[in-house]
Amino acid sequence: MQKIGDIFSQKKTIKPPAYEWQDLALKIIHDLAVPNFKRSAVFKVCKENPRAFVEKCFDETKELAHSGESWRYFFKLIDQGNSKTYEKK
Repeated sequence: MQKIGDIFSQKKTIKPPAYEWQDLALKIIHDLAVPNFKRSAVFKVCKENPRAFVEKCFDETKELAHSGESWRYFFKLIDQGNSKTYEKK
């Protein structure tokens, strides 16, 4: 048997993301299986572009890229897209 104090002291707290764009980036990384060397690029895209634009590219990627490395298609859409048409909130 363990003491209750030991159980609570072993509990790790996971800090939530500080910004909304970080949460979106983590979701994209998880869903598209982005490799570690491209994680920072996802964070940069989410930080520098409007959320609506990034979500649109993410949704299109999920719909159209069913096989292979879908994260490459996501970056291709980001590159070709025009984020200036979306308003920053």
